[in-house]
Amino acid sequence: MSAETTNINCCNVALIGTKFMGRAHSNAYLKVNKFFDLPCKPVMHTIAGRNQEELKMFADRWGWQHCATDWKAAANSKAIDLVDVVTPNNVHAEHTIAALEAGKHVACEKPLAGTLSDARQMVEAAEKATGKTFVWYNYRRCPAIAFAHQLCAAGKLGRIYQIRGCYLQDWAGPDTPLMWRFEGDVAGSGALGDLCAHTIDTARFITGDEISEVIGATMETVIKERVILESGGGEISGHGAATSQKMGASTVDDIVLFIAKMASGAVATFEASRLSTGCKNSNRLEIHGENGAIRFNFERMNELDWFDATLPAELQGWSTINVTDGNANHPYAASWWPTAHVLGYEHSFINQAADMLTVIGGGEPVVPLANFADAYEIQRVLAAVVESDKQRSPVPLDQIQ
Repeated sequence: MSAETTNINCCNVALIGTKFMGRAHSNAYLKVNKFFDLPCKPVMHTIAGRNQEELKMFADRWGWQHCATDWKAAANSKAIDLVDVVTPNNVHAEHTIAALEAGKHVACEKPLAGTLSDARQMVEAAEKATGKTFVWYNYRRCPAIAFAHQLCAAGKLGRIYQIRGCYLQDWAGPDTPLMWRFEGDVAGSGALGDLCAHTIDTARFITGDEISEVIGATMETVIKERVILESGGGEISGHGAATSQKMGASTVDDIVLFIAKMASGAVATFEASRLSTGCKNSNRLEIHGENGAIRFNFERMNELDWFDATLPAELQGWSTINVTDGNANHPYAASWWPTAHVLGYEHSFINQAADMLTVIGGGEPVVPLANFADAYEIQRVLAAVVESDKQRSPVPLDQIQ
C-alpha cells in the first residue's frame, strides 16, 4: 500500500476511463466489500477522464471521491495503490506502463492491447515492476466456469478431445454508427478481440491447455461503411446516438471463425460475430473429453451442463448443475445468496475484484487470475488468427512471439 494510505487495510483505486466498463468496474469496487471478507478494502479514490463535467456526474453517481482530467497525475499519485485501465485498446500500453513504472498494482481491461507489440511492451514492463498485474477476463469468475475449471483440473473430463467455442451478438448492424470499436487503429480488431478473446481465454482457463497452431482462419468486414458518430455514445449502450450523415470506413472484422490445434492434440473451433441476428450475448463453450464433457452458455450463466461418461450406459445423459450452492463448495457461492438465488453479469466483476484484492493483500484467489503474461498468450493467438486470415494458411504459435 502507498505511504500516504492511512489504513494499511485499504487499497486506494484510480480508475482511468468511464463508459460501459467504467460502470462495471465501479459497481464492483462499490459492492465487493459488502459480500467478501477481504484482506484489504477498496477505496474509490479517483476517477480519471477527459471531460470534467462528465467526470463529476460519474463520480457522484458511482461514489468516487476525486476527479482528474490528468490521468498521468492520477497514476503517479502517492495516494494511489491500484490503477485500473478501462480506456480503448490503443492506449492500454501507455496507461498501464506509466502506472507500473510508478510502482502501482495495475488492472487492465481485455484484450491486453490493440497490437502484439503493445502487449509485449506491457509484459516487459510488468516483469520489471514491483506491482501486481491483472486483466479483466471476467468470465473466469462466473461460478459455472470456475467450477468447470475445477472439474477439469481434477481429471473429471480425462483426455480432452474437442473444444467448440462461440461468442455471438447482433448489436452491430448497418445502423450502428462508427464508434471506436469499429476503428482498427484504436480497437486493433473487431469481433476477434472484443468477443473471441474471451472464448479463447475461457477454453485455456478450463483445460489448462494452450493453442499450438491456428490451422485456418477467416475474418470478414460485412458492414464496410458506417455513419460517423458526432455526438455522445461511443459505447455499445450509446450506439444509436449518431447525428451525422457523413460516412466512414469500418476497418475491423464483424465476423471471425478459426480452427486450432491444442498443445495436447485436441482440436478446437472458435467463432465470434457482432452480426448474429437473434443472439444477444450468446457466449457458449463445449469441451468434450474421454471421461466427460461440459457445456456452458452465458445467457444461462448460473448453469453448467455435465455429461459423465464413466457412468453405466443406462445412467448416462446430460445433467444441468445449478452452480449456486455454497454448501456444495461451488466457487464464490458462499459469499452470495441461498442456493438458486442466481447471479448476474455484474457479479463476475465483483468476484474478480474480490480475487484481485485478495492477491494484493497476500492471499490466494478462488481460481487463477489472468496477469499480463497470461493475457499475452491470448494476444499471440489473436495475432496468429489475423496472420492466418491474411496468408490463407496455417500459422504455428511458435512463429508469433
